[in-house]
Amino acid sequence: MIKAKIEESWLNYLSAEFESVYMKNLSIFLKEEKKVKTIYPQGGKIFNAFNLTPFSKVKVVILGQDPYHGPNQANGLSFSVNKSVPIPPSLKNIFIELYNDLGIKPASSGCLERWSNQGILLLNTCLTVEKGKPASHRNIGWEQFTDSVLKKLNANKKNIVYLLWGKHAQEKAHIINKYNNKVFMSSHPSPYSANQGFFGSKPFSKTNDYLTSTKQITINW
Repeated sequence: MIKAKIEESWLNYLSAEFESVYMKNLSIFLKEEKKVKTIYPQGGKIFNAFNLTPFSKVKVVILGQDPYHGPNQANGLSFSVNKSVPIPPSLKNIFIELYNDLGIKPASSGCLERWSNQGILLLNTCLTVEKGKPASHRNIGWEQFTDSVLKKLNANKKNIVYLLWGKHAQEKAHIINKYNNKVFMSSHPSPYSANQGFFGSKPFSKTNDYLTSTKQITINW
């Protein structure tokens, strides 16, 4: 069931993960949780980031913590919401930094599919969350899965920009080969931490500068 919901090129690299004991246990856990709790995002959207950004297209990874935990917010892309959903505070801060960095006015929509379509993998360290309980699905197996995602990218691609926003994302930094890629770390754009290093970090111009230096097409933010 899970395999049918992830893009084929990613499945070629991650098929062993879906056959692993930890992933089977994770699947059982989620099925049981859904019987009595509300889990975000909906099952068909859990691997949305992979479906919109095939393995061969990845040139930037924006890594956050876990999905939004409010109704109708999580859509499988880190920091993104669907077009009809009000823009959450973290994304508002991302748009503020984008304006301060590159002078790009905040978008009217919080849907970041336009970034995904340009090769930005919008990934969280955990891919599900219980309604109203941030970080509620830590240490149930998702971290092992997203570790594997980064390891596969690290082993098979280079010149990727990694934007690690927040403590949970920064815990992944040791996986990345910093000689073949570029890593930028800052605090999370949440209102609780944006003033502790996210604002002023200029991740968007730095990303494009690196893409230019490695002869890649820059991102139209």
